[in-house]
Amino acid sequence: MKKTMVAMALVLASPAYADGELNIYNWGNYTSPEMITKFEAETGIKVTITDYDSNDTALAKIKAGGHGFDIVVPSGTYVPIFVGEGLLMESKPNEMENFKHMDPQWVDVEFDKGRNYTVPWQWGTVGVTVNTAIYGGDINTAAVIFDPPEELKGKINVVPEMNDVMGMAIHYVGGEQCTADKEVLMKVRDTLQAAKPNWLSMDYGMIEKFAAGDVAAGVNWNGASFRAREKNADIGFGYPQTGFPVWMDNAAILSDAKNVDEAKTFLNFIMDPENAAMLSSFARYANGIAGSEAFMPEDMKTSPEIVVPAELKAAAYVAKTCPPEATKLYTAIWTELQK
Repeated sequence: MKKTMVAMALVLASPAYADGELNIYNWGNYTSPEMITKFEAETGIKVTITDYDSNDTALAKIKAGGHGFDIVVPSGTYVPIFVGEGLLMESKPNEMENFKHMDPQWVDVEFDKGRNYTVPWQWGTVGVTVNTAIYGGDINTAAVIFDPPEELKGKINVVPEMNDVMGMAIHYVGGEQCTADKEVLMKVRDTLQAAKPNWLSMDYGMIEKFAAGDVAAGVNWNGASFRAREKNADIGFGYPQTGFPVWMDNAAILSDAKNVDEAKTFLNFIMDPENAAMLSSFARYANGIAGSEAFMPEDMKTSPEIVVPAELKAAAYVAKTCPPEATKLYTAIWTELQK
């Protein structure tokens, strides 16, 4: 009897493991394997990750239903769209234990005031990646993409993310974010159509191709450019002087999630500073969790892809959700561009 009681005491004293699963739908090559391994070991929850390459791809898949996903990671510009479509659960991250670690500047964001739906995943900038061994000119300009020099023609990739590319093009022709001015948008349309013959591709997941020299320039995200530079020291990242967006991707639970408790456990888990740092160390972007800096690599504190030059900070703007009338015009231009 004594042995039985001791055995029971040991069981009760050991960590409680959930015997569940979690299905995450996220951008490709964007989730730290080390962090997932840690989460599975600490919780007993088995994680499956499925990739997508753009916000529009994710939105279409979720709206179609029957997807089987529990968590999605939309950009801030798409969070209101997901909420408006009834696709996200009001999971109240602001009531979770680790919410206390969220950096105050990322709590009352325009796309999710007070954080009733989402938790920060990563944040960064959209700029221009250039192989400086091929082109030695100014890389802090969107002209690298929209009016490229001879050295770069036929060697350019543009990410398949409408808002990022349209935003850069709108500022390049002198417009403002979310403009519905048809004269400005005609200039944008003409600029994009004239530039496209000089592009090689409009693809996602180009880190290896930039590193190998298969692509020489492109519209890109700063963390992806950082990872390419780690493999090829000639890779540089430019901040267009005419304007570049600052964005944040956010984890949220889907309204039709089957594994809600497991999903809430995960959202709370990634708000822990050490776990948030694992995400940043892998993807090479900043995150919205205070105290995570102490766990991140030293090179992220001085990286040119993370630290915006003082003279270019004024060109940054926070990406926001545009009105439907503007988005409809952008979609028409984008659809034509992809033909």
